[in-house]
Parts: sequence; structure tokens; C-alpha cells
Amino acid sequence: MLSDIQISRDHACKPIADIATKLGINETELSLFGQNKAKVSLSVAKRLADKPNAKLVIVTAVTPTPFGEGKTVTTIGLTQAMNAIGVKTCGCIRQPSMGPVFGIKGGAAGGGYAQVVPMEELNLHLTGDIHAVSSAHNLAAAAIDARLFHETKLGAEAFTEASGLSAVNIDPENILWRRVVDHNERSLRQIEVGFGAVNGPVHSSGFDITAASELMAILALSQDLHDLRQRIGRLVLALDTHANPITAEDIGVAGAMTAIMKAAIEPTLMQTISGDPCLIHAGPFANIAHGNSSIIADNIAAKLADVVVTEAGFGSDMGFEKFSNIKVRESGYAPSAAVVVVTLKALKANSGVESQLAIDEPDLARLQAGFANLEWHINNVHQYGAPVVVAINRFPTDTAEELDWLQAKIASTRAFGCAISTAFADGAAGGAELAKLVHAATQTASNFKCLYQAEQSLEAKLMTLAEVGYGAAGVTMSDKATQQLAWLDKHGYSHMPVCIAKTPMSISHDASVKGVPRGFDLPINELRLNAGAGFVTALVGKVLTMPGLGVRPNYINIDIDANDEIIGLD
Repeated sequence: MLSDIQISRDHACKPIADIATKLGINETELSLFGQNKAKVSLSVAKRLADKPNAKLVIVTAVTPTPFGEGKTVTTIGLTQAMNAIGVKTCGCIRQPSMGPVFGIKGGAAGGGYAQVVPMEELNLHLTGDIHAVSSAHNLAAAAIDARLFHETKLGAEAFTEASGLSAVNIDPENILWRRVVDHNERSLRQIEVGFGAVNGPVHSSGFDITAASELMAILALSQDLHDLRQRIGRLVLALDTHANPITAEDIGVAGAMTAIMKAAIEPTLMQTISGDPCLIHAGPFANIAHGNSSIIADNIAAKLADVVVTEAGFGSDMGFEKFSNIKVRESGYAPSAAVVVVTLKALKANSGVESQLAIDEPDLARLQAGFANLEWHINNVHQYGAPVVVAINRFPTDTAEELDWLQAKIASTRAFGCAISTAFADGAAGGAELAKLVHAATQTASNFKCLYQAEQSLEAKLMTLAEVGYGAAGVTMSDKATQQLAWLDKHGYSHMPVCIAKTPMSISHDASVKGVPRGFDLPINELRLNAGAGFVTALVGKVLTMPGLGVRPNYINIDIDANDEIIGLD
């Protein structure tokens, strides 16, 4: 089979304006970026406000493994297959971060004959949204450091006289706003800034990857540009010398940050390899961020299509949980069905059983042991109230015996049903059975509910997520997290939902624990306020908000060939 990028390059894309017209977007609602991508105006949703929303389908997965479960492949393949069976469908996915592209993952928007094309345009820059988030975020970092410098140098009274601004009295030990860059760069996780007499005061800082920026979450959760502006104004950048919050509005930088992100508020329209529409907006990383595409993209797609297919990052304990408890709470747009993606390899890898056999060889005992992980994810999604469809993403090495066994076992669970998908190899035709099953599931009753209530305390929300969301025995709070919890309660932030940042490689906080962990305590190391996005992030275990490059990064494979074509993104 051809490589992903060769399949993309051999495919003749339709003009993106034609894709837009077929979807129902007017010419005046489209800003072209060449022939293959375009920004879509938010006015589409306003024009069609009286039209009922489409059915929403959310794609999640079992606990991820290094072998790749094909969640985005399934999302794109399902979008293609739904259109092929006559159901007008639009996909909504996140924009790939260049950190994983150059790090370990490579291109990240499906693959084979179930991908968004052109591959290189999607994975490198797209229409610049991630760069806009980086620039706006780092402007705030520069603004807070500049304010600290001038107020310290002049003193509060002289500063006010010189600037016409009120002093905010920043505590240099409590500057909360770190910097960001869209690359994996472990050396920047912790830094000291302000060295030199004309640059100080010296204080600690660090870098996160751009996808973990609160601005990325704000972009994903905003309803429109005005909402974006208000949320940016609420960003807490630092504390003053009395431990009170200092916001972007207090510093006077919120308006300029919004101006930088003005174009980023619009999602980007591209097409699948079958010529079906897909809106790309906001960033990835459901382990350290909320990990879902934007409410705005969903809202636009909901008025143009009959079904919207979107995905949540990593397993159902990660992106799907945050989709349910953060995104749906903000949007009010609940799913009509959920798809859990699984592979035979994933179940064997999640079994926790050592085997002499290679992961792609028949190993029924190992498969049987790993089934508990799939059943846990089915039950986890089921407790939110939407019907659950299992998509078995088939690999060429899968045997009929093991596939038959797995389908029979799934029939005894709470799943609405299951179907085998070969969308990677066969495109829309390979997802036809899955599409029919998902469409049937969307026609049944969905009794969606969040896992916890807004009025619960932050501590109660953490306990609920630990015990009900992960199956833990409870939580253990560090001294730092306990102090931060008291501060958040005191300043009125208890009403916010919680975004857990933990390893995606286990249902627990420990990546080495496979299957269905039980009886563990969830260690809460730190709580970070995201007042603009509207949630509190809890850092759990050894999670890092800035990834590092591996011993052989993927950038080694990326180059330009003799025909000036990009190679190595696969």
C-alpha cells in the first residue's frame, strides 16, 4: 500500500470553494487560502440559526498504545462513509501540532484512504491559528514582565505619573503565565528570566507547548469573537503582593491579544480524500489540555449537515471525559451517539500480560485478558447516557478467529453494537457498516448527562472524577495543591469544571499500569486556574505540559525531494 503522503499527493483535490458550496456555505462566507483550504465565517451559523442542529457523534477510544488505534482514521472514515450512504455529514477535527509532527507521531489527520488532504498543508502551519495563539500568549508574558520591570524601577507613584496607569503590584514569585512554543523542547520547561540590571527582576518561568496554552482552550470554547475577548480579559496572569489575581484586563493587554487572534476565531475548511467537508479548529493534547476541537466549528457544521462527526483526544478517560464535562457544559450541544475505537493490538497491549508472541500475531489468551480495558471504556462512555458503538479498526494481520471472538464479547456488553472498519485501506466503502450502525444509534434516545454538577466544590469534583471517572479509591492532595485549592475557593472559582492533566497511557496516573487499575489513589500535585477558559487544571502524577524530543525524532525523516515536495511526514 502507498504511504499516507503519497496517497494524498496522488489525489486530485476538488477546489475548496466547490466543497463549501456543496456543504451550503455562501461565497461571501468564505476566505480562500489557495485552492485547498479556506476560513469559514461565523456568520454561517447566524444565517442558519433557526435550523435544527445536526446529530452529533463523538469518537473516542480505548487506552492508547504505541501502535496507534486509528481514532482520527475512524473519524474521517466515518465522515466519508456517512456521506456515501446518503447522510449529509461534516467532520470536525483538531489542528495538528508541529510538536508531535516533528517529534514522534508524524502527520496527524487520519491516514491511508481516510485522511484530510493535502496532508502537508494540514500538518504544517495550515492557516496560522497555532502561530496566532503562540504570539498572543507570549505577548501577555512580555506585558506582565514589562509591567513588573517598570513598576519596580520607578515605584508605584512614579509609574502611575509616567504611564497614566494604576500600579498592579505584581509579586514576582507569583507570575503564573508561562510562555509557549509549538515544538517539543524539554530544555525550556523551567527557566529563569530577567537577568541583568536592565532586564529584571529575576524570576522563575517556563515554557509549555502551545496546545496547552489557556488561549487554545479559550479558542476552542468561545462562542464568537466577543466571547473570546471577554474570556481573554479574565485570564489571570499573576498575583499581586496581597495574593489577589491580576488579569489580562488589569494589565491592559487583552485587547491586543484578541486582535492577534481575530482571524483564528474562524475554523478552516478542508476536504477528505473522498471530497467530504471537514472543519479544522483548535489544538490537540487531551492529556495536558482539554483536547477537543472548537464549539464554533461544531456550531457551524451543525447548521450545514445532518450529522457532525468529531473526536476527542486519547481514550475515553481523557478527551471524552473533558468533552462531556467541559465542552458540552459550555456548548449545550450533547452527542447523539459515541464511538469507541479499538484494535486487537490495543487490547493485547493493554492486557498487562507478557507474551512471547509479537503483538500482531494471534494470541487469544492475551486478547481475552485485554478485553477488560475495552469493557471499561464502554461502561465509562455509557454512564454519560449516549448510545455506544464500538468500531473495530481492522489491521491486515488480524485473524478472523480473533475478530469473531471480539465481536461476540462486545455483544454481551452495554454497547449498542459493533462493526469492523477498514476505512484506512478501503476509504468510505470500508466504513459503510460502521456508518449504518452509527446512523441507527443516532436515531435512538440519548440521555446525556455530565458526571458532576457545577455547584459541587472543586474537591468534590476531583473526587468524582477519580472515583467514578477512573475507578480510583480516592485522591491525595500535595501541600501545594491543598493551598491552591483554598485560594481558589476563597476567590470564587469553585463553580468551574476540572481538567485533569495525566498520562493517557493508563486509566490511572501511572503509565505502566495496564488493563483496568483499581484501588489506587489519584495524586493531585498542582492546581492551575484557567479563569478565561473557565476550568481548573489538576496536574496528576508525572505529567508534563511541555513534551520532549525522543532519541530519534521524526524531524530526521522530513525533507524536500528533487521535485520540491515534502517527504517524511508519515
